[in-house]
Amino acid sequence: MSAGMQFGFLDEYAKREIRRASLKAVAIPGYQVPYSSREMPMGRGFGTGGLQLTLSLIGPGEMLKVIDQGSDDSVNAVNLRAFIEMTCPGIETTTSTVEAELIQSRHRIPERPLREDQFLVLQVPYPDPLVIVESSEEKRKMLHGEADYSRLLVKLYEDIVKFNEITISHRYPTRIADHYVIDPSPIPRWDVPKLDQSPALVLLGAGREKKIYAVPPYTKAEPIAFEDVPFRVEDFYDQKGQRRACARCGCRNSFLDEYVDSTTGELVYRCSDSDWCDEQLLIGDAPEAAHG
Repeated sequence: MSAGMQFGFLDEYAKREIRRASLKAVAIPGYQVPYSSREMPMGRGFGTGGLQLTLSLIGPGEMLKVIDQGSDDSVNAVNLRAFIEMTCPGIETTTSTVEAELIQSRHRIPERPLREDQFLVLQVPYPDPLVIVESSEEKRKMLHGEADYSRLLVKLYEDIVKFNEITISHRYPTRIADHYVIDPSPIPRWDVPKLDQSPALVLLGAGREKKIYAVPPYTKAEPIAFEDVPFRVEDFYDQKGQRRACARCGCRNSFLDEYVDSTTGELVYRCSDSDWCDEQLLIGDAPEAAHG
């Protein structure tokens, strides 16, 4: 860290404001708390909201894990981790979900169930699920306050009429504590059930939209759906009706990424969560993932 630079890059006033906004978000589950998002030395859209949360909450000696779409080694994860290490001397970093105290993630929630002594920061590009049906932020605030999500339900119904199912693959609208509906960040549907009654605090930060919101520990989080067309996660079954396995570790109980084998040209599947995949190689049979 260069001489004169604040611990955590942000000035103390900025960090206090983000902490206060986070406390309010925890007190009102699902409510989008506005805050003064600061300029960061990276383009908005590259996780500045999640990064500001992490920089404001982490302290010396704490253990950090940074994930990008399940991987610890992607360009986004490596660069964010390096920036946090540079601006927060004294912290420790890890690729292990078990060891981490603070986990910052883009587009995934770890497969391993989180604990009460951990908390998860999710990067969010667009925090408001109502933006697809209402362009006015003032009107969206009124709809959120009245818990009026009828227009969003109509949008889902139109999806069913057209495709015979709800086709949302990520950012699935989720109702928190029977009131506010949130955008849970671009996590796949597979990860949405992990928010329900999670022992760990989940904080979501949108830097460009200047909003922070939260799913507190042991809080109800229910994806919105219809009785006759219930919510479902990705199944990864093949044409024979068998659950596909990770080509690397053999796990059949995790979210899989699809690849094209450069040698054979065939599709292969591997665990999205790199730490989970490494763990299964060591222990053999996979314990139950958080998705269940």
